[in-house]
Amino acid sequence: MPKFPEPPSAADLQSLGPECRIVPAGFRLGRIFMRGGPHPADWNGFRHWGPTQSRFDHHELSASGTPCDQTRGIQYSAGPDGAGALATCAAEVFQLTRVINRKAGAPWFCVFGTARSLTLLDLTGRWPTRAGASAAIATGPRARARRWSAAIYDAYHAIDGLIYRSSMAGDAEVVALFERAGTAMPPRPDFHRALDDPALQRPLLDAAAAIGYDLL
Repeated sequence: MPKFPEPPSAADLQSLGPECRIVPAGFRLGRIFMRGGPHPADWNGFRHWGPTQSRFDHHELSASGTPCDQTRGIQYSAGPDGAGALATCAAEVFQLTRVINRKAGAPWFCVFGTARSLTLLDLTGRWPTRAGASAAIATGPRARARRWSAAIYDAYHAIDGLIYRSSMAGDAEVVALFERAGTAMPPRPDFHRALDDPALQRPLLDAAAAIGYDLL
């Protein structure tokens, strides 16, 4: 049996039931997002265009089989806050080039505490195995992981997103929030700076050293 097969149907997942982690209001997350490029984002925004190549995009393809704008939205973030989240986010966002580029796409880093509790499907425990997969859901083929995410979204209407382990940042826990979590966004972030802000020079040097990336 493959360790990471195609997902079961939403009905089968409903029968199986989720294993959730409830994190309290004030749960602090950090994220790097692009304020420029073809799909600019805000610190509290969800990307409604997709699916992209990101692992857990749950978007539906258009009738022609291409990515498109839609009601489904995704936001990727990491915890804990501060330098740990910065290194984890950098490892994830810049993994293709392994260069932290402080200019291209106008990247920003923010830290915020959620305005309410979150219900997250826990992919760090035994649930993937119970569902017929394995921990490879966080490391295996991304297109298949996106199909799992879409099936999970359809099966479990009460969950806000997924919590899983980063394959790029020493198994640090990262979060993929569905647009359902929009009501968990606070009025303002606790920290909000461009990556090329001098205040982030030292933290970015430390993060780059920690993950072995170059800093541009």
